[in-house]
Amino acid sequence: MDIRIELTKNPKVKPTDESKLGFGGVFTDHMFLMNYTEGKGWHDPRIVPYGPIPMDPSCMVFHYAQEIFEGMKAYRTQDDTIQLFRPQENFKRLNNSCERMVIPKLDEDFLLEALKKLVEVEKDWVPHQKDTSLYIRPFIIASDAVLGVHPAKTYIYAVILSPSGPYYKGGLNPVKIYVETKYVRAVRGGMGMVKTGGNYAASLIAQEEASREGYSQVLWLDGVERKYVEEVGAMNVFFVIGDEIVTPALTGSILPGITRKSVVEMLKEWGYNVNERRLSVEELEAAAASGQLKEAFGTGTAAVISPIGELKCNGKVTVINNNEIGPISQKLYDHLTGIQWGRLPDTHGWIVKCC
Repeated sequence: MDIRIELTKNPKVKPTDESKLGFGGVFTDHMFLMNYTEGKGWHDPRIVPYGPIPMDPSCMVFHYAQEIFEGMKAYRTQDDTIQLFRPQENFKRLNNSCERMVIPKLDEDFLLEALKKLVEVEKDWVPHQKDTSLYIRPFIIASDAVLGVHPAKTYIYAVILSPSGPYYKGGLNPVKIYVETKYVRAVRGGMGMVKTGGNYAASLIAQEEASREGYSQVLWLDGVERKYVEEVGAMNVFFVIGDEIVTPALTGSILPGITRKSVVEMLKEWGYNVNERRLSVEELEAAAASGQLKEAFGTGTAAVISPIGELKCNGKVTVINNNEIGPISQKLYDHLTGIQWGRLPDTHGWIVKCC
């Protein structure tokens, strides 16, 4: 399909102090849109000025939440090249989400082509300052203007872009995690492995309660036995126990993170004993008591690596590595961000050049 391009006649003023960009509050001049109509398929791909998308109040997405999204970044390197990190994996996951949410799948090669073209149009919006990036948010929403619980017949695929500042302004400091034992984020057979808004809406109440306790994130347990670790906030999670690095297995209730996958592959390449298995809070507490719990960290697109310094479960506080970042967490962060920003060579074929 040919991509139609309509450039804005009213370009925005770009932020001058990139260190104050924050996350998700500033958007570029253009966005990508494409429509789906039953019997016609995906059609009319276009890059147009960023702005409101007209929606009928009865649109199905508002009432039945048939929608999915993705998140990735574009990085400006020292030689002024703009590049993406494993975007094919994001589009593969997008299609997996489509399958679970009964949304028609898309051509992944075309999605990458369209994204590269959009980023090229918006290349001046990719920040220059160290550790800044251009956040990329593809999403699909059901657009049928009708009430009724069934898969929609029309959809909108969109991509919006947001320049983002450094995630760690004050250094890579460990966060405090509250282990959630009351609320459930997802269960096997549900939507936990899908990047859909309902999963995040379900997490808000626990996040609020954790914040009132002085904790920045929630550690989610399985929805059946309420004892096995699953995710931390909106991230996957890893624990260094003795000479083993453990991350919860992908059993259907956990989002298969792109950063998670990269970390597992990188650790195995370095010779670490990495296992994807069930891990209970009791095992973590026992490991901490014996001195075997050496490090813990979350992984995700925004933070890349987020070290964990403290866990609180049922009133009991467990401090990890004296509330300091561990050597494995630091090594992973340095190598992943080094590849993403072009400071280290990409020996895995993870980088896709844009422009």
